Amino acid sequence: MSMGRVFKTRYFCRWMRKTELTDSALCTAVSEMESGLIDADLGGGVIKKRVPMPGRGKSGSARTLVGTNKDDRWFFLFGFEKNDRANISARELEALRALADDLLRLSSEELNTHVEQEVLQEICHDEKN
Repeated sequence: MSMGRVFKTRYFCRWMRKTELTDSALCTAVSEMESGLIDADLGGGVIKKRVPMPGRGKSGSARTLVGTNKDDRWFFLFGFEKNDRANISARELEALRALADDLLRLSSEELNTHVEQEVLQEICHDEKN
């Protein structure tokens, strides 16, 4: 099964640098989500997925909010650790839904431009040898 294209927003990249989270953990999370393993569907193309931090088990996992069409587009939009905050606010969720909607409307060419401009970082390329 191909995971399509997986991206991180600039905001997510900045947050991720403060954690031990790795791109490979995010790619594993996308594979799990493709199999239906999500923690919550928040509507409007946004889902919540816990991603384990190295050596910390499930309870020490990061919460990630992902914009997706649940097929071939996955955008890591927002992340937080449970000890930092319990959840996101309704206003934050509305903003993330709007962002997911915008990102999911982009063409492949527009996505490539966003990557070139470092608005998005693409991870988890399908490695077909």
